[in-house]
Amino acid sequence: MGDKVQLLIAMVGYMLIVIFIGVFFAKKSQANSENYFLGGRSLGPWVAAMSAEASDMSGWLLMGLPGVAYWCGIADAAWTAIGLAVGTYINWLLVSKRLRAYSAVSGDSITIPDFLSNRFHEKKKVILGISAMFILIFFTVYAASCFVTCGKLFSGLFGFSYHSMMIAGAAFVLIYTILGGFLAESASDFMQSVVMIIALVGVLICGVVHAGGLGAVIENAKAIPGYISLTSIATPVVDGNSVQQSVNGIAQFGEAGKYGFLTILSTLSWGLGYFGMPQVLLRFMAIRKRSELKMSRRIATVWVVISLTAAVLIGVLGRFILPTDPGLATQSGAENVFAHLAQLLFHPLLAGVVMAGILAATISSSDSYLLIAASAVSKNLFEGIVKKDATDKQVMRVSRAMILLISVIGIAIAWNENSVIFEIVSFAWSGFGATFGPVILFSLFWKRINRPGAVAGMLSGGIMVFVWKLLLKPLGGVFGIYELLPAFVISCIVIVIVSLCTAKPSEEISAEFDKAKNYVE
Repeated sequence: MGDKVQLLIAMVGYMLIVIFIGVFFAKKSQANSENYFLGGRSLGPWVAAMSAEASDMSGWLLMGLPGVAYWCGIADAAWTAIGLAVGTYINWLLVSKRLRAYSAVSGDSITIPDFLSNRFHEKKKVILGISAMFILIFFTVYAASCFVTCGKLFSGLFGFSYHSMMIAGAAFVLIYTILGGFLAESASDFMQSVVMIIALVGVLICGVVHAGGLGAVIENAKAIPGYISLTSIATPVVDGNSVQQSVNGIAQFGEAGKYGFLTILSTLSWGLGYFGMPQVLLRFMAIRKRSELKMSRRIATVWVVISLTAAVLIGVLGRFILPTDPGLATQSGAENVFAHLAQLLFHPLLAGVVMAGILAATISSSDSYLLIAASAVSKNLFEGIVKKDATDKQVMRVSRAMILLISVIGIAIAWNENSVIFEIVSFAWSGFGATFGPVILFSLFWKRINRPGAVAGMLSGGIMVFVWKLLLKPLGGVFGIYELLPAFVISCIVIVIVSLCTAKPSEEISAEFDKAKNYVE
């Protein structure tokens, strides 16, 4: 049996297991919209933690992050990983318990737009509409990054057309998400988080053994200017087609580029994004008991630290084992380094299981993105604003239609096969972090925030992401920093100024704040 066939058999077998999970949970998920979107607040600590991280990390953990480390060294990848690890811990420590309590106290909210609207006792659903629209925009971009991952993975492995494989992957995720809802998504995410971490650690350990030890890998990295430094960055020498040049089997690099304090600070700001990630925040809301969040925090933090460290080191390992692989000779192609190493190191059937780790990461994220984006439209825009007397069946019907529409738009965004997954994810991440992060933090911990402050903060944060990314960042210099940092800071400032310059929250809202603060299950 050919190697490619064995790879395919292993990956298809994995996909069948995921479909089985969707079928198993389908009946309970379809019972009502709360079960479909939040699982009836029934998640245990392990499932809540592992599914939160799996849905958050997506295919960029196994493709995007190792690709960055392979292409230009550890600085960009390592500072990003450090920011994410710290952000994960602080988010679980500070936000999880308060959000679980406040979402229950504030109208038993089942989506993030629901919570924000209920938090300020909206009559005119302005916050509901704004938050739903931003969720729709940025999750569509996120879904596109997952479809790119599917296309790259299958076209690179089997030589199929990128576009046909990308569409096939999108169709699989679409059917699975419509079928299973939140419970299926969370249960499969738990399984997929296990597959992801085993795949990462397995490739790293076997790769180090294959290379003859970690010392040889590090010495190779030291020979590349700026590659192993946290304050400089390697610069591959490329031709007019952006393909890295090699001479006598040696990949060519120019002088190391500078990676200064401001760049480090902006890269660390990836951690700020966690405070506004709907797919993570929903797990806080869905856990069955607040008391179990402490265990979840420990599980999530350990998982993240191990996974991120392994992903960065796999990129460095790839530079030693596959220094001039033609499939990795572009910035976009470098994101296949994990898959290429797996094929080299393992028997085809085992490599297929390892490769399913990439598929796991992609599925676990894209189903979350589709489900949350659809809920923003069906629950928050359709039921919350357009048709307030909508039945549960109508809400579910609109949700499924939106999942289909978002998938189609995501496919259009992902059509360019030279898309860099890391760049797509970084933009969507900054959008969520700046739009929702500040308003969530202030809503949970500052009694004085009011509705005008929340609206102004969300709009300023979300709009600034676009302004900084598209207009200011191309200017370079101080404007070259990651757009999340300035947009997050501006949103915080606007929230404080507008809230202090307008009327205080009502006594009813203040009393509810105190009730959430002192919440007892």
